[in-house]
Amino acid sequence: MREVTPVRPRLAETLRVLEGLLLESGQRTARRNAWSAVVENRSRARARSEAAHVLEAAAEGTSTGT
Repeated sequence: MREVTPVRPRLAETLRVLEGLLLESGQRTARRNAWSAVVENRSRARARSEAAHVLEAAAEGTSTGT
């Protein structure tokens, strides 16, 4: 009977697999960071809009009251 030896992956294949795993993780992180930036930008835009409404209301109140 012939002895079966386990096949060892070549170094290039191993590195390619490792690179794929590392890049996949990096892409996940990049997407998470991008989404956090979108959420923060929306929050700032909402706050700016609310502040603009308050300032407009205050300006209308002072100009009509005088």
